[in-house]
Amino acid sequence: MGAQSSTLEPALYDRDVTHFAIDSRDVRAGSLFFALSQPDYANNGFNGDFDDATKFVPSAFENGAVAAVVRSDRYEEHRSELEKYGSRIFQVDDAIVAFQKLAHGVYEQWNKPVIAITGSAGKTTAKELTAHVLESSGRKVLRNLKNFNNGLGHPLTVLKLADDPSFDVAVLEMGMSTPMNEIARLCRITPPDVAVELNVLSVHVEHLGSIENVAKAKAELIEGMKAGGTAVLNADDPRVAAMSELTKGKVVTFGIKNEADVAGLNIQTAGFGKTSFDLRTPSGSAPVGFSLNGIHSISNALAAAAVGHVFGMTTDGIAASLSSVSSPPQRGEVLHFAEGFTVIDDSYNSNPAALMSMVRTLVDGSSAGQRKIVVAGEMLELGADESAIHKQTGIEIANSGIDRFIGVRGLAKEMVDAAKQAGLTNAEFTEDSEQAGSILSNEIRPGDVVLVKGSRGVRTENVIKALLKSHKLEDAEAD
Repeated sequence: MGAQSSTLEPALYDRDVTHFAIDSRDVRAGSLFFALSQPDYANNGFNGDFDDATKFVPSAFENGAVAAVVRSDRYEEHRSELEKYGSRIFQVDDAIVAFQKLAHGVYEQWNKPVIAITGSAGKTTAKELTAHVLESSGRKVLRNLKNFNNGLGHPLTVLKLADDPSFDVAVLEMGMSTPMNEIARLCRITPPDVAVELNVLSVHVEHLGSIENVAKAKAELIEGMKAGGTAVLNADDPRVAAMSELTKGKVVTFGIKNEADVAGLNIQTAGFGKTSFDLRTPSGSAPVGFSLNGIHSISNALAAAAVGHVFGMTTDGIAASLSSVSSPPQRGEVLHFAEGFTVIDDSYNSNPAALMSMVRTLVDGSSAGQRKIVVAGEMLELGADESAIHKQTGIEIANSGIDRFIGVRGLAKEMVDAAKQAGLTNAEFTEDSEQAGSILSNEIRPGDVVLVKGSRGVRTENVIKALLKSHKLEDAEAD
């Protein structure tokens, strides 16, 4: 933990650390508690103001912690409360760095393959698809819970290996939102054997300044890859394709529009959750029946297929695995209501490309005569061009063939106004997702098909909650 650590009391050698906690509320018997404070967060690329956890060290010990890791300066500030714990406290220069170094040490002891996935959109879905494909080949896969993809969630995931080293492979998404080399830091914890780059979009431009800077930040994954590893690159994204020049190993490409090693061909949509395509890899071709919606979801599936190919799976085996995938909650999940309307819940996140991909899915999957409704929240962290991007998206929505558009919060007003100017008169702006949910719940009728899409900060999942409160799902009709 660093040269400033106090000497371990002899009794501590007889007590096993069985758990690692960065939240005092998660501490239990056997925990090693890391007391994080504002300087730790600021030094490690976290925006915002955070509570000083040093004050929770006494309660952590009361709850059974074996030891605690505390910044030396914070220890001095709290010496009167902490010195009674003596050598059960390790003093370090930076508690987050200590936490990450510990995770790296656990990773080195485990010493098995890591697949790291990044991109401006689709990381969590691609991670889940990749894990699903590899699990179908009999491998035990460690993966991030939810989207724990930052400098704290990532080491928390890796530290599971201390308790259970039986995993055969790790599939870990790596995120970033600042210019502080977040992905490079994560690669130092677990250098990837396979580095997957999904896309570079105008997300986090607010913090990084330009899409070129976003591309450089995402490219840290390729630069941090192990020598002799494999870069899995999206051939349809020119900024990603250009990263082949940075690789220290092999390159496998995936794509739909451009020539690629792993390709999706003959894409057909028969309805929501009923997409089919031909998967082609260097080993052959096989048909896939795919339950996720949108071209962007197929692209994520191809990234997963490329990883399966790298790990020696057959094309038939990969195709069979992708055909057995179920839509995860809030990521294109199709909800059929008893009154005869259908809702696509894609409220987990949003960006312009993914929004328009799902709008096209809505239009293509609807039958003639069905009313097509889009509920879309403002898109966050798009930088200086955010207003223009929202206006252009509104025009594209108006020209897509939908019948009703409800924009939610903030810059969604730019989308609504632009859509109206482009000829979609049945467009409305709401201040928040609760208002949007109330409007939709009151006006929805049998035969309607609805897309709900939004960034996490807009909480468009509240639109879904409003619908579920006032209408029954098909399977719940008998309840």
